[in-house]
Amino acid sequence: MKTFLKDPTNPDIIGDLVAADATCVTLNYENKDLRKIMRWVGTARGPQAFLDTFTRVFQFWENQSFEIEELFGTGENVAVFGKFTYKSNTLGKVAVSPFSILAKVRAGKIVYFQYMEDTYATASTFKISGTWKVRSDPEVPKEFEV
Repeated sequence: MKTFLKDPTNPDIIGDLVAADATCVTLNYENKDLRKIMRWVGTARGPQAFLDTFTRVFQFWENQSFEIEELFGTGENVAVFGKFTYKSNTLGKVAVSPFSILAKVRAGKIVYFQYMEDTYATASTFKISGTWKVRSDPEVPKEFEV
């Protein structure tokens, strides 16, 4: 897993470590609004999906740091936790986010990969203007803007 995470845009590494029928879930299963901001999100299959996902990520952001804080596994299950700092290539805004990965590895190949991050923070690096009116607390009848 460490080899894959060091260079997930390398076709040779993807070819060596990702199964032909592998599933890649990035940030959600399918969110059309988030996909407008980050084209790679959702569920895709096969090595090319992994390559496309990470190639696009690094077209949108400069990776300033990517730190694995914990990596462990049992059987075919692997969990990875860490944090990263990305700078958007369009607006120069920086986001620091935790990340988590659930992977399943069989016969040395990734067959399932689910990647999560703070999408509010990372999508905000592309925000030019505007606010949301929000009412999240069912006990507080007042809305607020973010």
